[in-house]
Amino acid sequence: MTIRLYDTSARQIRDFTPLVPGCVSIYLCGATVQAAPHIGHIRSGLNFDIMRRWFAYRGYDVTFVRNVTDIDDKIISKSAAQGRPWWSIGYENERAFNAGYDALGCLPPTYEPRATGHVTEMVEMMHGLIERGHAYEAEGNVYFDVRSFPGYLELSNQDLDELRQPSGEGETGKRDPRDFAMWKAAKPGEPDWETPWGRGRPGWHLECSAMAHKYLGSAFDIHGGGIDLIFPHHENEIAQAKAFGDEFARYWVHNAWVTMSGEKMSKSLGNSVLVSEMVKHWKPIVLRYYLGTPHYRSMIEYSEEALREAESAFARIVGFIQRVAEKAGGPVEPAAEVPLAFAEAMDDDLGVPQALAVIHTTVRQGNSALAADDKESAVARLAEVRAMLGVLGLDPLDPHWAGETESGEDLHGAVDTLVRLVLQQREAARARKDWATADAIRDQLQQSGLVIEDGADGPRWTLGPR
Repeated sequence: MTIRLYDTSARQIRDFTPLVPGCVSIYLCGATVQAAPHIGHIRSGLNFDIMRRWFAYRGYDVTFVRNVTDIDDKIISKSAAQGRPWWSIGYENERAFNAGYDALGCLPPTYEPRATGHVTEMVEMMHGLIERGHAYEAEGNVYFDVRSFPGYLELSNQDLDELRQPSGEGETGKRDPRDFAMWKAAKPGEPDWETPWGRGRPGWHLECSAMAHKYLGSAFDIHGGGIDLIFPHHENEIAQAKAFGDEFARYWVHNAWVTMSGEKMSKSLGNSVLVSEMVKHWKPIVLRYYLGTPHYRSMIEYSEEALREAESAFARIVGFIQRVAEKAGGPVEPAAEVPLAFAEAMDDDLGVPQALAVIHTTVRQGNSALAADDKESAVARLAEVRAMLGVLGLDPLDPHWAGETESGEDLHGAVDTLVRLVLQQREAARARKDWATADAIRDQLQQSGLVIEDGADGPRWTLGPR
């Protein structure tokens, strides 16, 4: 089947046809590194990581660019408030973002350019736009003339006459209040770079147009980001790039937010949940399951209850994997191909919820095979489950997640020894038909957070949901 994606610009799901057969180029608006990431920030990177993995599974050679905005008004404001260099704040938070992406199993991008490393490319683009009559200099600022570009606002489907363009402090000299800044004149105490129009610093929108052009050329396949970037950021990117002469992105894909009490998770609302804190209380692979399994265009309303449900659901998958591995006497390699129903779901606009349903159905089939002592079928189902989980970055046996178990191997071994001693006491009670004692031992273990399962090969224990 052809992969199909919802294209924001077309407002419909479209068949994906790559510019270059067998290749796919993706530009994702990455972090503005003014603060450490919360799970809402990381969701975007995770959604596009799943997209990237699926394209790779389908045989595409993927070029994935995710930029870093390391200079903007918020970073400069924090620099002044904290008495720290702007670049120190940016670099510290850039590392925090990368730690968050890595913790949740996101593959590193092919390229990860920083805005401040591409001022030369921005100046070249501004030169071209001024020469073509799409931009102008005023009081050290450089603005894009929105009326010069007939396609402006087609992505966000707004009326130009009703537009209220966000403007920053110091944006003086505009010919039209709807024009937007590509370059901002220098202010005392702020970082700046030399240009033909005086010293200053880049505007947010120009950064991405210039970096996408440098790393992906005048045309590329997919531009991604959160729905909050459709306007003004992506609308202004399109205007700059196309007025410059680029075809730019052929598909626009946007992920939805993580919300709390119905509002977008953000620093300004004071309702953010930092990734660095979340991974102290939840396994990173569980967080990935929680954030990555809803459809990328669906809002996620954050709650601890929902996280616990995700933890329990994933624990059932892990329990199946462990049981079959024990039955097989060793690890079972992933199948070469995922089941057809899973592939059809993923091809249809990355339908992860439907794909996940296939995983859980396969797990149930595998558990039934185990109950029937059908080792061959159980092993076959596990191979399929591992293949599907691998596409989603959720295979607990993947080397990336090995650290989650390796760090606790010694502790697990000690607990296992103690639990087995208790289980032996329970088995002895059952043998003498002292059901009250046997049940009491089981109940005490469950109160300690352990799940006891009685099988044909004897009792086994796993950690239950918190």
